[in-house]
Amino acid sequence: MRRSKLEMYVDILKVLAQRGPLKLTHVMYKANVNCKVLKESLDFLTKQGLVEEKIIRRERVVYAITQRGVTVLKYFRELKEVLPIVEETKNQVPYLF
Repeated sequence: MRRSKLEMYVDILKVLAQRGPLKLTHVMYKANVNCKVLKESLDFLTKQGLVEEKIIRRERVVYAITQRGVTVLKYFRELKEVLPIVEETKNQVPYLF
């Protein structure tokens, strides 16, 4: 099943929250996102103030979650607990009411 952009954003934030600052390739493998999509996602998350680029030894770029990103991730976890998402299967008919 294909993930939505929102699900990818949340997965990227989770990886950064759990693993700390990571290089692009490490985020790519841990979040299971291809390079092009990951760059676009990190750009979006950076503009939103949820992720930041850090330069460490010898101009190596790593990505880290910001405090705002941690807060947003916390809200998504709480929302998931309150409103569990049930995946629809081909045999199920969605209820209208």
